[in-house]
Amino acid sequence: MAQIQAAAAASTPTSTSTSSSPKLTKNKQLSLLFQLFWTFFRISPMTFGGGYAMIPLIEREVVTKRGWIQEEEMGDILSISGSAPGGVGVNASAYIGFRMAGIAGAVAAIVGITLPTFLIVFVLSFLYGQFSDNAKFAAALQGIQGAVIALILVAAYRMGKSSLFDKATVSIALIALTVLLFTKVHPLFAILAGIVAGMAVVKVKMLLGWKVQTEKQAKGKPVEETYYPEYYI
Repeated sequence: MAQIQAAAAASTPTSTSTSSSPKLTKNKQLSLLFQLFWTFFRISPMTFGGGYAMIPLIEREVVTKRGWIQEEEMGDILSISGSAPGGVGVNASAYIGFRMAGIAGAVAAIVGITLPTFLIVFVLSFLYGQFSDNAKFAAALQGIQGAVIALILVAAYRMGKSSLFDKATVSIALIALTVLLFTKVHPLFAILAGIVAGMAVVKVKMLLGWKVQTEKQAKGKPVEETYYPEYYI
């Protein structure tokens, strides 16, 4: 009898832990979904000029502050997001959300990044007619455009640091840039050509017995914190 009572007593905490575990897991999942929504909700107002303008802010949030994604992965995320149909910012948020919490995470991130933009455009559509001829309003738009160009250049620089690491990648980037600047080739064909060129370079290196490198190697230095302009909503 004593052994039965001891076994029952020993099983009680286990059953309690088992029953509370799903609830705890569900709470953590809901917390993560809210974090995904709120993170991209805060980033979304920086979409002036297109999705590439928000890439530095996305990197700051998901890499530097929260550690959801490794810095080396951002180049791959941008490549995938830029190749897929739709805005690069929305695609990146969907990828990160799915990576963190599956389909529900992707939905939370997409809603977070699109809702503020929708609300802002909805309000501005009523106010634009009243302020379109205002000199101060026009000057403000010019200033915003300059800041957007700076954000896009920062995103390109950060992506280049992790994606351009040998002569082959630099050559492909320069050729693609030249073609896009001086011809009317559609960007989709440039992306497809880059894919083919990358596969061909790797294949040739393997045939020649050369070392194949598909990403920039870490040099063992501590990762420097990236600073971006603060943003508020």
